[in-house]
Amino acid sequence: MQPQQIHDYLYHFFKENDCEILNSHSHYMNVQLTIEMDKRIMNRPFYWRYIETVGDTPNPAQLMLITDITQLQEGVKGEVMHIGSPRLHQLFRVTHELGSFVKMYERVEERSILTPWLGLNIKVSYKSHQTKEFLYSLGMNLMTGAVFQEFHDTVCSLDLVEEPAKHVFQLPFIITPVRAIEKLERVIEQIIAKDDHQWAEEAKKRWVKDQAVLDYFYEGVEEKPESYESEKQAMTERFTPRISMEILNGGLFYLK
Repeated sequence: MQPQQIHDYLYHFFKENDCEILNSHSHYMNVQLTIEMDKRIMNRPFYWRYIETVGDTPNPAQLMLITDITQLQEGVKGEVMHIGSPRLHQLFRVTHELGSFVKMYERVEERSILTPWLGLNIKVSYKSHQTKEFLYSLGMNLMTGAVFQEFHDTVCSLDLVEEPAKHVFQLPFIITPVRAIEKLERVIEQIIAKDDHQWAEEAKKRWVKDQAVLDYFYEGVEEKPESYESEKQAMTERFTPRISMEILNGGLFYLK
């Protein structure tokens, strides 16, 4: 994930979980956590046990999150968020815990017809001795099959509610959500296929080089010891290129 992708993910994550964005710039943000979010991510159970026991006023934590350290202004201090950041992966886990699928309706004031869309946020990981991750947000019109990227940004700009108004008609979908998920996964596979996979070639070259070094140390040893095999296996696990795709969350959206 690029710094801007991480920034956008964090911004939408906290906004959708009712955490106030106190201060937001292109490369950092200051977030006021809710009580629920503090309990989920700040790992201070004794504090909350004490507050709830004595009935004291709760004071949820604030976070200063830096999403692009190369653009950091002097005097700004906080947690640096990058693909290997424990905090970022913690928020990915919380996303799953909070429920990965929603059903929402666009708010309309007059009689309208709403069209069903399926939206998915998908994380793609390229893994070897290094890891790169990308976040894709796709939406599919369940009437026409049309696919749009950056769908999450689109729905976040709309006024959505959990219950439809009585004066709207919801079109039945032609493409089932299960079928749409399969189609969107194939779209991601096509994106991956067109991507530059030089990273995998570099991993293989590094693998060959490190294997040669390992063999050099055991040169002339007819019966290789267990340590040789264990190091060789560890090297295989480390340098074998792998690509994984994970649906972080999604939803069924009825839109104008």
